[in-house]
Amino acid sequence: MAHKPRSEMIVETRAKLLASARHAFGTVGYADASMDDFTSSAGLTRGALYHHFGDKKGLLEAVIKQIDAEMNDRLIKVNEKATNRWQGYVDECVAYVEMAIEPEIQRIVLLDGPAVLGDPANWPTTNSCIRSMTDSLTQLRDEGAIRDVEPEAMARILNGALTHASLWVANSTEPEATLRKAVKAIRQLLDGLLPKPSTLDKHS
Repeated sequence: MAHKPRSEMIVETRAKLLASARHAFGTVGYADASMDDFTSSAGLTRGALYHHFGDKKGLLEAVIKQIDAEMNDRLIKVNEKATNRWQGYVDECVAYVEMAIEPEIQRIVLLDGPAVLGDPANWPTTNSCIRSMTDSLTQLRDEGAIRDVEPEAMARILNGALTHASLWVANSTEPEATLRKAVKAIRQLLDGLLPKPSTLDKHS
């Protein structure tokens, strides 16, 4: 029987560890997930985990990165279904907050993630999200679909609002009710970007 190439074995080992850890983090949570449990369920050793991810915290970072990529793919699909660019942007923002109700995302990304890795504003994935939001806002502004905003500044403000809305939902004792309030507020916030005269404009 031919041996698999080393590169293929590395990819397989990483994938096994990620899948096993993701299941453990999603079911029992980071604190109660045992490295021995998820290495043995993957048929691997602690040495393999240390080699590929450094430690348990590094593995959590990798799992969150994987989930974040999946969330991003879902948001792209949401955007593509919209009738125009602005509606797509609104739908994406709302869909992002709605994901906070999903058990795996809630537990791994929104509860354990900040507790172990610190403020999500400092996560590497946040920078790529802000760049994407900045590009979208630039296009919307240039098309006249929204007011003449400074795209990066607005992207950072909206990203912060969406992140904190998601954390609010995830930490709520009544997540469904909190989600409804959060989505309503996000829609109102986004409506403020539309090019319609406000009270401030009339008195300036």
